[in-house]
Amino acid sequence: MSVLNGYEPAKVLGFFEEICQIPHGSGNTKQLSDWLVDFAKARNLEHYQDELNNVIIIKEASAGYEGSEPVILQGHIDMVCNQEESCTKDMATEGLDLAVDGDLLYAEGTTLGGDDGIAAAFMLAMLDDDSLAHPRVEAVFTTEEETGLYGAEAIDVSPLKGKRFINIDSEDEGIVTVGCAGGVTGIGSVPFGREAFDGQAFEVKIFGLRGGHSGTDIIFGQENAAKVLGRLLYELQEEAGARIVSLEGGVADNVIPTSASALIKVPSAAAAKAHEVFDACKATFAHEFKVDPDFDMTLSETDCALDPMDADSCQRVLAYLIGTPNGIEKMTHGIDKLPQTSLSLGVLRTLDDAVEYVFCIRSAVDSECEMLARRLECQIKPLGGTLRREGPYPGWEYQADSPLRDLICEVYKEQTGKDMIVEAIHAGLECGYFSGKMPGLDCVSIGPDVNDVHTPNETLSISSTQRTWELVKEVVARMK
Repeated sequence: MSVLNGYEPAKVLGFFEEICQIPHGSGNTKQLSDWLVDFAKARNLEHYQDELNNVIIIKEASAGYEGSEPVILQGHIDMVCNQEESCTKDMATEGLDLAVDGDLLYAEGTTLGGDDGIAAAFMLAMLDDDSLAHPRVEAVFTTEEETGLYGAEAIDVSPLKGKRFINIDSEDEGIVTVGCAGGVTGIGSVPFGREAFDGQAFEVKIFGLRGGHSGTDIIFGQENAAKVLGRLLYELQEEAGARIVSLEGGVADNVIPTSASALIKVPSAAAAKAHEVFDACKATFAHEFKVDPDFDMTLSETDCALDPMDADSCQRVLAYLIGTPNGIEKMTHGIDKLPQTSLSLGVLRTLDDAVEYVFCIRSAVDSECEMLARRLECQIKPLGGTLRREGPYPGWEYQADSPLRDLICEVYKEQTGKDMIVEAIHAGLECGYFSGKMPGLDCVSIGPDVNDVHTPNETLSISSTQRTWELVKEVVARMK
């Protein structure tokens, strides 16, 4: 039975609900991509699909718009799969459990994927409804946005004729985004060795932190669970002689970790001291973390047959975890509350012979992005480690002359009586790749209210979705 039956916009929410029943986490988009192709075939629409599962679907102009310039609508179909610790859902194979609380749509125990399934739903509703007035609509469904904008980087844009481009991947109604930061993923690797060690094994867990998007939410100053874990492990090492067996945290480079954990071994004689150190750290952290009121941490005895890292390895692994920068490096001069350069440790993982640290580096200034990557490299080399870079993506520069931006602002004012806010953001958007590939592109990004993206608390406002749908329909209808 449909959870969204009776809610408006019916067609948009209906398609969104269908999308939510198809697993589509980053790296797992083939099923949804094929579903989009089947959608196009069933309606005899021109379509293209590539090896990365990107899909382009084209609907020719409605009557009276045959001579109008085409419009490109774009969004990504991959989502961040994150879930509460108590949730047993396999997000790689199972659909989401949608629920409604007043005006808010959410998924029980998991991320919702409003970022960016709602864009796909908007585009499908536009393509499906023959009653709408529109020029040629070129709907672009990209993949792997959340892991590095790889779909947008690789997609062949030759089927596209439009020069007006509406990305539907912003998460605040009433804001039209006209520029974004570029960035790169930095992956540090510190090798380690193991040695025999007698002692009591413990499992340490950090959880309940706010988390969020490492670009748009980093301004709020929330704690990073991986960095908190590093502080705790350092104290346990110094005061109780703890040795690390393994450590893990985070789900993606562009998500601020909400939880992290470690297996450690402590000399049996120091077990009581470990509890004492843990309790002291817990009190200290609870006092510091005012932005994260649900923060909690546990220390519990466990069994572990694996030897811990040797003392030197523990020192080096923790030195990098604790010593690397994290958070906002510089604010944008002249623009209130907009970070210019930042760094976030998104994933911490233990491999067979090394610990990996996955950072999301962002900046509106290329040279500052490069320098931050070099800082990470300079810090890891003396520790015997290496840093590699993956998925660099371009920024998107503001254009003073944008008829599309002006049209959207005009229609929004007519529909709501409010002025639309025009801004740039400290996050990567696929608009950067498309602008680079298609010179002269008039590009904007809009979207309904989606809160707490990349976390199990993610919600989509139903009323905001309705208003944004009316905005999109009217803007497209005026492109005659």
